[in-house]
Order: sequence, then structure tokens, then C-alpha cells
Amino acid sequence: MHEVIGALLGGEGSVTIDMWHSFWDCLHEGGGPDRCERAVAMLASLIMCVPDKASVGALVASLDARREHPPEQDAVNIVGTGGGPRTFNMSTAAAFLAAAIGVRVVKSGARAYTSRLGSIDVLELLGVPLVRSHEATADALDRHGIAFAGSFVYPPELTVLAKSILPVEMKTLGRFFNSSGPFLAAVPARCQVTGVSDPSMLPLLQHLAENHCRRTVWLCSNGLGVDELVSFDENVIHRDDGSATRLDPSLLGLSPGSLADLRPAGGGDEAVRQFTALLCGDGPTAAVESICLNAASLAVASGLEPDWGEALREARCALDGGRPLALLERLRSPELVASA
Repeated sequence: MHEVIGALLGGEGSVTIDMWHSFWDCLHEGGGPDRCERAVAMLASLIMCVPDKASVGALVASLDARREHPPEQDAVNIVGTGGGPRTFNMSTAAAFLAAAIGVRVVKSGARAYTSRLGSIDVLELLGVPLVRSHEATADALDRHGIAFAGSFVYPPELTVLAKSILPVEMKTLGRFFNSSGPFLAAVPARCQVTGVSDPSMLPLLQHLAENHCRRTVWLCSNGLGVDELVSFDENVIHRDDGSATRLDPSLLGLSPGSLADLRPAGGGDEAVRQFTALLCGDGPTAAVESICLNAASLAVASGLEPDWGEALREARCALDGGRPLALLERLRSPELVASA
């Protein structure tokens, strides 16, 4: 353990794959009486200074080597890094809408770190069950065209790490793992659209996308720091081949708006009412159009519809027709709705 912490804090040399393996082995074995202190020190060092690309690449590679990977599905994942201005859960709404226009979607996510509600929190309130195995994922895709992945897609080492630092919570120290989470999940998707809130993380995430990811990756950013595409500000899509595309919403016929239009509702019933209303197209224009834009990105990224304008029109037509809300109703579990 001390080798990893020393390299991260000292800045002399990169953390190698073997060093990460040794760190994980120590966690699994108990790591001695100072395991908690060393685990906390490692997490704190990742917050204090973003490590070099080689160290993070070795981290991802070490976790990949310690688990089996599922067969690839002809599907796309949408997931953000978290952080940035607080908005309603746009990526989850876009996942429903994209599936409603025929995109096969595997959605990964987590509970809230910086926002009021993360995607898993929202799904829990809606009464939508998570899939808990790769077999269940494939079945959900075949039946509904969408699957919401549970925690099984993440490396078990992260659970061990979280238990190692108790009573300190990962929500306090796990910011780096939350922002790099899109590259840690073994999601059986062919491509992934990831919103990035912090532009300083882009070089590192681009390195991971190009060298340590089994999927085609789009990294999306904008000047507002929202970790999804927004309909009222220029977005940049960074592809894993090194190219970048600027997406000007005004050229797509989208309306002006502001961050206030994306503001989340309160918890519980308010969040459910806001989310279901938006799936009917009922809400601020900028919120509705941002959902459509993100759903369109999944259609384009997956190859289902290569033209952005046509993908947007299909998304808006599906929203106006209530198709994503109908999909939500098919997915809801009566038992989960009753307990929410």
C-alpha cells in the first residue's frame, strides 16, 4: 500500500499495474491495523492532485484484469462524471427517450455525490428496478430495449475500498473514483457518451478513452460545466480518435435558455413529478430540448440515425407522443413503487 501512496504523493515515478495489484491484494487480505489510514491517504492524494496518465491507466488496467468482461451488446451507454451545476437527471431522461426511438441503451450510474439525486436515486423513486447480472441486462435489452445496470458492473475492489475507510464515507473522499467511474464500469455497450463537467479532467479522460476503454467513447463538454449536452450553449464532442466536433444548438434550431431551466426539483414526490412531466415534454423549453439533444446524441453515436437534425426530430416526436413515459410505465415494479 505504501508504494502506491508514496508515488501518488511524492510525484516521483508512476504507479505501475503491479503496485496497484499489490494495493488491492492488501485490501482484500485486511491490510493490517493501519489499512483504514492508508486507504484514506490514497483517496485523499487523488483529491489533492490528479495523478499522471500512466498511473491512472495502470489503475484502470489493474481493475480490468481482476474481473470478467461481458459479451458486447449492440447498445450505447450514457453516463456523466458528476459535478458542475445542479440539474435534473438529464442523462436518465435521455436514456428513456433514446430507447423510445429505437436506440438500445444500457445506462450505468450511481447515487448522488454532488447533486441532490443521482441516476440510481431517481430510478429508485420511480420504482424502476436495476438489472443485477449481465444475463439480466441482455434479457432487458431484448424485452424493452433498455437496461439500467446495478452496482455489479463496477469492480468489487471499490466496495472493499469503501468498507476499508469506514466510518469515513466514499461520498467524502471518493470524488476521483466518481469522476472516473464511466471508465470503471464493465458495461456491455458498443459505445458510450460521457458528459464531463470539469474541463481540466478532459486530457486524462481522453487518454483513458483512447487507451483503456473497450468501447467507442464520446466525451462531451460545454462552457457551463454541465455534464450533459445542453440545448442553449455550444457543446464540444471529443472522440476517442482524437477528433472534436463543435455542436452549435442554434444551427439545429434549438431555443435560447439558461441553467435555471434545468434546475432540479426537491426530493421525493417533487422529483418524480418533474421527471415524469419532462418525459411528456411538459417543462421549460430548454429542459425538454436538452433531453432531446442528449437522446439524439445516442442515436447518432450508435449509428441508428447519422443526421443530428433528423435524430432531434425523431426524439421530439417520441416525446410529444408520450412514448418514453409509456416505456417508464412498462418498466416500473409495483412493489418498488409502493415502497418509494
